[in-house]
This record gives sequence, structure tokens and C-alpha cells, in this order.
Amino acid sequence: MEQQIRTLTARLLASRSLPRTDPQVRRALVDEAFRADLDARLSAVGLQLIDNPYAAHVAVALADDVHEPVFGATREYAASNVGLTRDQLALLVVIWALIVLPKRERQVSRQKLADDGQGDMFGQDAPLERGEEVAGAIAEASLLADFAPVLGHKTYVQGKLLSRLAQLGFIERRGGMIHEGPLLDVLLDYRLMADRIIYGTLGEVLSEAGHPPPAQAAFDAPAPDTDEPTDD
Repeated sequence: MEQQIRTLTARLLASRSLPRTDPQVRRALVDEAFRADLDARLSAVGLQLIDNPYAAHVAVALADDVHEPVFGATREYAASNVGLTRDQLALLVVIWALIVLPKRERQVSRQKLADDGQGDMFGQDAPLERGEEVAGAIAEASLLADFAPVLGHKTYVQGKLLSRLAQLGFIERRGGMIHEGPLLDVLLDYRLMADRIIYGTLGEVLSEAGHPPPAQAAFDAPAPDTDEPTDD
């Protein structure tokens, strides 16, 4: 087991993220002893395993208690601990909202992109889907038309913003479409971000651009049906 943990730790550091379907990752997610040893190995160097059950990948990140010693002395840390500029970070949040918010709604309701919309009485018993079966893509041209005017211009957004987000693994650009990258869902906290987007200023910005966020947060219980008759 020692050699497997050593190998997995090295792979996580080298690749930054690994798919949940990877055999060593799957063992870390189901084998408590293996996970405890892995966590101890990472903790010894100030790292932690980031595991979001809705994400298709796992990743390593700094432990909470070393954020300030590692990044606190640099000016960029105020906006991002991966060195993103304010406009790169703003575009990242917009892309996250357009891809991950609808994806999470589909995951919670066990609905795939190809769903025909018909009800499924056993839908809630279906296994949780990840990846492109539930994560939609957005057209790069549409994103540029909606947001390039406020972030600079088309060439700047393509060459400086989107290229950097792709380089870091937050997005993938294929055939004029922007897809979820391995780190998009695992490194951004859904519960924190969703509230700020759905009920905050960004929700208004997205709505004005023709991309209204979901009316209800994915983890909120549905409102009670008030149309049902009541007893006298």
C-alpha cells in the first residue's frame, strides 16, 4: 500500500487533477485506511485532497492553514491564489455559472442533457452522472458577444483570458465550444458560489446577457404545493 500511496501522491502533484474513474483514485475514495494514509501524506506537506462528489475529477490544494504563509505576501493573492488577474477571474466565474449551475440542477434531478423531458418515476434512484452527459458546453462566439465588450475586446479575451483558463485546466476549448475542464467544478465551492450568483449581482448580469441562472438553488427543498385542498 505504501508504494501505491506514494505513486498516487506523485501523480496528483504532477497532474494537478485525476479522474474519479482512475483505479488509485477510486481506492482512495472507498478504502478508509488508504484514504487516511493519503491524507496524512498530503497534510505533511501542507496539502489536502479536494473531492467533490459531483465533480468528475479530484485535485490537490493547499491546506487551509497554509494559505496565508504561502500566498499572503503576494499582491495577487487578494484575487486568486493561482495568479489570475481580475478580468480572468471574472470570466472564470461567468463560465462557471453558465456551465456548473445548470449541470448541478441536472445532477440533483438525475436528468441528462439528452433527456427528452419525460418524467422518470425511478429517476432519483439512478446513479449520479458526471462529465459531458450532464455538463453542457457554451459557444465561444456567444460568450464573446455577450461579455467581451465589458472585459476588453474579442482578441484580448481569446488570447489572454480564455487561453489562461484553459492552460490552468478550468476549461477546454474544442471546435468553437467551451467545455468544463477538470478543475472547474472541483476547485470552486458550489454552495458558496451558487448563493452569490443566484441572489447576487452576477445573476442580474447573466440575465441581461440572456443566460438567467436557475430560479431555485439545486440543494433547496421545493416549495410546498399551496394548491392542495385543506381540511376545514
